[in-house]
Amino acid sequence: MPLGTLEVLLVSAKGLENTDFLSNMDPYAVLTCRTQEKKSSVASGKGTNPEWNETFLFTVSDGVVELKIKLMDKDNLSGDDFVGEATIPLGSVLAEGNIPPTTYNVVKNENYCGEIKVGLVFNPHQQSRDRGFSEEETFGGWKQSAMD
Repeated sequence: MPLGTLEVLLVSAKGLENTDFLSNMDPYAVLTCRTQEKKSSVASGKGTNPEWNETFLFTVSDGVVELKIKLMDKDNLSGDDFVGEATIPLGSVLAEGNIPPTTYNVVKNENYCGEIKVGLVFNPHQQSRDRGFSEEETFGGWKQSAMD
């Protein structure tokens, strides 16, 4: 059962390892939250310090603990190159509801290879079991009152 909606603001990255030797990289991000996957636009020619400022929505259900962001370099003549990956734990945003844009490490083969800036907002869904009854329960349109 869905717990809510996770809004991910992909702001920018910096200090990425350049995988294109003859020109600037054309980086993009692939965001994965459990089985859901979203792809950013390609920051054409932005090289090692791209900016996206794009928002993505994910449905969050029980057991979701992290968001993975894989950074890739778009190549027209060959397969896209893997630049690095950031894993963002979701415990704080699920508890607090909002994490302003924060910098996370990007790693490749367990080595630091840049940073990515991401903001997170969690909007919980109302539980269908909570019907909003007050202490005076309502039954069939009648209120049951305490007898004095």
